[in-house]
Amino acid sequence: MSIGDKIKSGEFVVLGEFEPPKGSDFSPLLSMANLVKGRVDGLIVPEMANAVMKASSLGGCCFLQSHGFETVLQVSSRDRNRLALQADILAAAGMGISTIMAIPGDEIRYGDHHQARAVYDLDLIGLLDCLQKLQDGKDMAGIELQGSPRFVVGTTFNAGARGGAMGIELEELKKKIDKGIRFAVTTPVFDVNGFQQTLRRLESAGTSVIPTVLLLKSAGMARYIDRNISHISIPPETIQSIQKAPDKVRRCVQVAGETVKQLKQMGVAGISISTLGWEDKLPQILDEARI
Repeated sequence: MSIGDKIKSGEFVVLGEFEPPKGSDFSPLLSMANLVKGRVDGLIVPEMANAVMKASSLGGCCFLQSHGFETVLQVSSRDRNRLALQADILAAAGMGISTIMAIPGDEIRYGDHHQARAVYDLDLIGLLDCLQKLQDGKDMAGIELQGSPRFVVGTTFNAGARGGAMGIELEELKKKIDKGIRFAVTTPVFDVNGFQQTLRRLESAGTSVIPTVLLLKSAGMARYIDRNISHISIPPETIQSIQKAPDKVRRCVQVAGETVKQLKQMGVAGISISTLGWEDKLPQILDEARI
């Protein structure tokens, strides 16, 4: 069953995030993907996450699709104008990619090419509008297409926003839903109890909510995220459990698996697991979550 069919039927969707290579050797990507073949519904291929130059999401998706995996293409207007975006989207449709995530893209200052110039010809709503137009059979100039693409469209949602910021996030989400999104992948969730309150506010939104579970790599990483990323909160007991564990990597895997299990029990539409290059740990996380 495809990602779109599962979302439509209300079945739990399992997505794994797989980084494309910083180079032309795609064989490790295939090796890692084969470890979870048949256990995940789709592979999200990030589009230069953290503005670090790597092979494109389109390239990674096409490669994985050719080996029998369903993929989720990320598209961002950070690096491409409306011409290039439309060209990539049509190419993706022609290669059999049927699920797209429209994302804002991380700021270039976070990446490894500080002299690069951001494009942002379209904002995120403009990008979603572009996807709607293409699926209606015309490009952004109003010219008819020879074949219209069909996509299950998703985007991102900041689940850690607080107070008035959450109100703004919800208003923006409504605009995205009006532009045809079918699912929203959240920022990483560690505080499951806190997320439950957010989920209640999302119940009437009219889109499928897929929280992200991020695999921590150390207690130090957990402390850094908790202290420096304003919209992500990690419970102190989680950090302490990693710090005290004799096998810290094993404990990090257990934390991720336990979080997946708890979120599934809450009745979310699915889960997206991000391992930040530790894709070989994904089968262990699925084992912990009993998926």
